[in-house]
Amino acid sequence: MKLTILSRYSRMGASSRLRTMQYLPHLERAGVEVTLAPFFDDAYLRALYAGKRDKGGLGRFLWRRLAHCGAARRADVIWVEKEALPWFPWALERLVLPRGVPVISDHDDAVFHRYDQHRNPLVRRLLGRKIDGVMAHSALVTAGNRYLAERAAAAGAARIEIVPTVVDLDHYRVPAPKPPGSRLVIGWIGTPGTWAKYMEPMRPLLAALAQQHDATILAVGTGEAPGAQGCFDFRAWSEDTEAELICQMDIGLMPLPDTPWERGKCGYKLIQYMACGLPVVASPVGVNRDLVSPGENGFLATTEAEWRTALDRLAADPGLRRRMGAAGRQKVEQGYSLQIWGPRLVEMIRETAGRRR
Repeated sequence: MKLTILSRYSRMGASSRLRTMQYLPHLERAGVEVTLAPFFDDAYLRALYAGKRDKGGLGRFLWRRLAHCGAARRADVIWVEKEALPWFPWALERLVLPRGVPVISDHDDAVFHRYDQHRNPLVRRLLGRKIDGVMAHSALVTAGNRYLAERAAAAGAARIEIVPTVVDLDHYRVPAPKPPGSRLVIGWIGTPGTWAKYMEPMRPLLAALAQQHDATILAVGTGEAPGAQGCFDFRAWSEDTEAELICQMDIGLMPLPDTPWERGKCGYKLIQYMACGLPVVASPVGVNRDLVSPGENGFLATTEAEWRTALDRLAADPGLRRRMGAAGRQKVEQGYSLQIWGPRLVEMIRETAGRRR
């Protein structure tokens, strides 16, 4: 069987790495011949994370994607991450996708809101229903959560499967208990954009909590210069070190505002924290409600007072942290691991390829 993956990014992009590329070993062991075709390259992502834009790159990326679509005529199935042609109408995208080759479209973010809630009315008019077109014409839609699956159903998708964003348990371990008296570490992992949007507003609260509990705030992937800044310890992100950095934490955080875009998120950092045996504190937004069982593997918090109460409880009680961390790890083992979802997804792809006309 031949599979063409039209991913959005290379491995440097978290969504592409986690939603498609981490499944490559499972696909190869199943005898699937994979052609990987990212739209954007590493240089684009490096510029994006640095707050810059590659203004001259879109044409180059577009021509490369058109070539990929042409070559995909020989595939048995095409796996598209979100959309084949970002910022182009569905009518054009439909023309370049090979006819007769079934398409799986994967969605782990509410990209449709990038279009249907855009401030420019022309974008809303031309692209507001673009992702609905992708979903409706897919032989299979894989959605990272119920919010995205509901959009696919409303669009008229023929088959929808909820596939969470998962971790490879071979790379995530539960560290040995820290010695008594060790400094408490409250942690967060993400990107510069999500740090600025979700965590910067919490800095005063976290600084006060750190002072109260003699804690360190370990922040990974913020874009800040690595090193200590008061109670904050900033570290650069890399795929090779992210799991080990999470293992240095005692509590994992995921604050989110309750907006349509955030309801489409898949809670991956919560799954990472729990895979390392951490209790979590998160906003009750979207899939976070499914991942966090309050009082069992963490707490949900909306107001500043709720965040403070949850973090105070966890900071003061190492036994509670261990019990909640163990429950979180068990939840990941039972439903959010690559070991479980790898074979399932391979079977979904095989079934979809069998529909080639």
